[in-house]
Amino acid sequence: MKNVKLEGLTLLADDVARLARFYQDVLGFTILIEEEHYVEFSNSGVRLAICSKSLMAENTNGYPSFRESRRGQAIELNFQCDSPDQVYALYDEFVSKGAIDVTAPQIKSWGHTTGFFGDPEGNIHSIFAVNPV
Repeated sequence: MKNVKLEGLTLLADDVARLARFYQDVLGFTILIEEEHYVEFSNSGVRLAICSKSLMAENTNGYPSFRESRRGQAIELNFQCDSPDQVYALYDEFVSKGAIDVTAPQIKSWGHTTGFFGDPEGNIHSIFAVNPV
């Protein structure tokens, strides 16, 4: 089996500018490329971008899934922190800046302190830290 490297993630959005502002203003990502239908963020890990569904439809010869309204959760991004204290602090900061308060951080049975928040397109993401043993 051939190994492939995951280089990036692209979130599809109905409103690219609104979602980009959320990732910039609430989560602190720096915009590297900003176009009407595409925004890419500077990141030391996997590349994160936002692209309009209409541009993806254009690039795929009108593939039907890019023309349909999305229903339900499409993707979850997981943001790892250095400590549980940082999870609590950043979760509160994100919510105060406009993230949707889904589940405040809690100590989970799998050994993480984890909270869940939403972005303007309805995606629910987690913020977590591995609990010290």
